[in-house]
Amino acid sequence: MITSIDIRGFKRFHRKSFEFAPLTILTGLNGSGKTSLIQALLLTWEATAGASKGAVRLNGPFGLELGTAEDIRNWKSTESIRIVLLSTTGGESSWQFGMPSEDALYVSVEEKPDSRPAAFSGEPRAFTYLCAERLGPRSNSGASPLPPIDLEVGVHGEYCAQILESLGDKLIEDKSRARSDREQGATALLKYEVERWLAEIARPVEIDAIRYASSAMFALRFRSPGGEWVRAPNMGFGLSYALPVILAGLTAKAGGLLIVENPEAHLHPAGQSQMGAFLGWLASRGVQIIVETHSDHVLNGVRRAIGAHQYLAANQALVHFFESGQDDEPVVHRLGFTPIGGVSHWPPGFFDQYQTDIATLGRIRRGK
Repeated sequence: MITSIDIRGFKRFHRKSFEFAPLTILTGLNGSGKTSLIQALLLTWEATAGASKGAVRLNGPFGLELGTAEDIRNWKSTESIRIVLLSTTGGESSWQFGMPSEDALYVSVEEKPDSRPAAFSGEPRAFTYLCAERLGPRSNSGASPLPPIDLEVGVHGEYCAQILESLGDKLIEDKSRARSDREQGATALLKYEVERWLAEIARPVEIDAIRYASSAMFALRFRSPGGEWVRAPNMGFGLSYALPVILAGLTAKAGGLLIVENPEAHLHPAGQSQMGAFLGWLASRGVQIIVETHSDHVLNGVRRAIGAHQYLAANQALVHFFESGQDDEPVVHRLGFTPIGGVSHWPPGFFDQYQTDIATLGRIRRGK
């Protein structure tokens, strides 16, 4: 597990350190540095597993559009970008990036470690990133040119149909991720486990994945229990946006890392809360989670995972709350949880908009 990251000279961070837990929540103001933290991890992974001839592209991998080398250098920094990870498996791992020129579309890898976290091993499904722009309902989707054992959901969730068609009728690989109230045997198929979580997060539904004959195209279809099969576009966005998160979590390698942006997208409030509970449950099953969210419902779902369901101990989850500071350097508050699901402290602006709005409406009502 990655326990901390130290970022120097990258985008919003002149020098900033962050602690990580099995479940780490990033939240706060728009443009305050949450995405920069995630991009630091993506850049580091690409330098480890995908760098060609000692260079890392700034545009393309993981759908990144970072621009030029000058765009990613912190405006106060004159030194090379350095990212240092601490982990329980790799100890201290350090990467350093140089800039060939200000307008270069890549950075050079000046230093990378011999040992690194398990999530950076390059093994299939050890490092998964799901961006906020996941694919909505599609009549069909393309294929990854990888064998089933190596398949991943894709940055946008674009390979979900292929994974379900290839692995849906197989036993879930990590038995700890079969639900406790289901016999961990022949019935613990990946497709059934996905359907069970979808029922709690979005709506009760059955899934079927189809491969078109003699083609590299796949499709998903859904039906309500006892209903007729319909194409994905006829089931709305909530299922299509939640499915990659669930599928990635259930297939992630033990000890791996799952980064998810906006897991609440297109879900109703109860579904957002249950998504938070799912991520808490998943973090208790050996998958490290970093989630960026603007939803108080997701936060409350995590709190229920700790206080009500006791999936996680209070010290296994934390929150980094981002605010804009002076000189464009973000101010980040580290918040913890209590054993009953409380939050250690509540800075101004931290998911308090509901109370602010209700107080405003109350003053108006009393004034009349």
